[in-house]
Amino acid sequence: MLLISAIRKHVTRWLLAGSLPLLFSSCQTGLSTSSSSKSVSDPIITIRVDPAKTYQTMEHFGASDAWACQFVGQWPDVKRNAIADLLFSRDFLPSGQPKGIGLSLWRFNIGAGTAEQGTDSGIRDEWRRAESFLNPDGTYNWNKQAGQVWFLQAAKQRGVENFLAFPNSPPVAYTANGKGYASNKIPNLNPDQFDRYGHYMSSVLKGLRTKTGITFNYISPVNEPQWDWSDGGQEGSPFYNNQIAGITRALSNALLVDQLPTKINVAEAGQLEFLYADHNRQGKGQQARAFFDKTSPDYLGDLPNLTRSISAHSYFTTSPYDKAADIRKTVLNSLNKTPGLSYWMSEYCILGDNGGEINGSGKELGIDPALYVAKVIHTDLVNANASAWHWWLAISPYNYKDGLIYIDKSKTDGRYQPSKMLWALGHYSRFIRPGAVRLDATPESGNGLLVSAYKNTDSKLVIVAINPTNNDLAVKPSLLSGRLSNVRQYVTSATADLTPATPNANRTSIPARSIVTLVGDLNS
Repeated sequence: MLLISAIRKHVTRWLLAGSLPLLFSSCQTGLSTSSSSKSVSDPIITIRVDPAKTYQTMEHFGASDAWACQFVGQWPDVKRNAIADLLFSRDFLPSGQPKGIGLSLWRFNIGAGTAEQGTDSGIRDEWRRAESFLNPDGTYNWNKQAGQVWFLQAAKQRGVENFLAFPNSPPVAYTANGKGYASNKIPNLNPDQFDRYGHYMSSVLKGLRTKTGITFNYISPVNEPQWDWSDGGQEGSPFYNNQIAGITRALSNALLVDQLPTKINVAEAGQLEFLYADHNRQGKGQQARAFFDKTSPDYLGDLPNLTRSISAHSYFTTSPYDKAADIRKTVLNSLNKTPGLSYWMSEYCILGDNGGEINGSGKELGIDPALYVAKVIHTDLVNANASAWHWWLAISPYNYKDGLIYIDKSKTDGRYQPSKMLWALGHYSRFIRPGAVRLDATPESGNGLLVSAYKNTDSKLVIVAINPTNNDLAVKPSLLSGRLSNVRQYVTSATADLTPATPNANRTSIPARSIVTLVGDLNS
């Protein structure tokens, strides 16, 4: 989770524009040719796609409801529905542009009760406080977190099938200091409260199922346990691996007693290095070994309701690109020591100065942060074999590069603006569906182009190409087997937001500083 700044006033939405050509060497589209706004110089770059060479199976692309959904979910119907469409819809506008980015997972923050404490919570920004379903007398009030519950139901209504619950802190009634954040870097839940906390989390899942009809697929019981969470910036608590193991075992038992099918995911590591190294946090790192090595005292792999996935966050590891790729290859090599263990990248936004490449401070709606985010997604999927990729704040009121959609910081009504980071994620989330398999895709080197390819369960082939350079590139995809038909193309650039373009039968233009997704039917 992040510490972010106050808001500014917002600028207007962009107009859709742009039309770009497309080629598949093995595809006869029968469609007319569009021309790029710039000329494309030779040579043509060949992209070789091998449908027979496969990697990870994709599970979901997601984002979280923290923290603005508690208010935006109670905005006027027209606005909150429009925002929900941008996040969840898989429909198309009359122009052929996707209505939304079709997220396939929604993350629901289980609040700790700091909102009820108000200023006494010690959390300065009330937007980062969160309600709790738990009453002081131990009963539950399922009318709490109403704005978040609205978005939960809106996601289901628009076809989202995967839901993940995550607390940042145990409820304040259970914590050691009676607050939703720690004191002096000390874990804020005593061991004698682990069973009680596990029962509480299971009870919340049961209550939400009764209220909404939604059975949560997953729950993450801790979040970024390596960090101190002692400054009152938001809800949170540090934990050591042995404490995470104790909490997870207690939750596992509670879910079994309550006969809930929800799977537990661990451990939302605050940085990728914690999966394979101590990284200056003794007892909080080497989490792949700690939780999935049978010789570890904190082994959890025998729990019947634990996912065979381990999660971490991509913060502070994304620049420069070559270093980012190396870290992710190390993650993959570490996880490969445990057969069947997959990796979820479960939280990211642009944070920090990233080696001077881009700074997380300052809201920016344009193409630069979108290209950066697309590169992060690419390297997580291609170099770490991530089978899931989740954004942090779906909706942000802050002057920071943390929002897919930006809003006025108003509890009852206001303006909203989609950022191009929304559409950058949409190049993946809208078209790469759960169950898709990543295929080998290799562009000729030396041109700066980043390419990945996926085959959906309905045999749709999806190719995502990122051109971060200042030059238009001409490419020619070449399938090593099979052929394509009914090819469509979508472009995000300085002047386009997942805008459809007509395929070209001879070559594809990837405009300078753009993201292009190609979708077609893969036939044997």
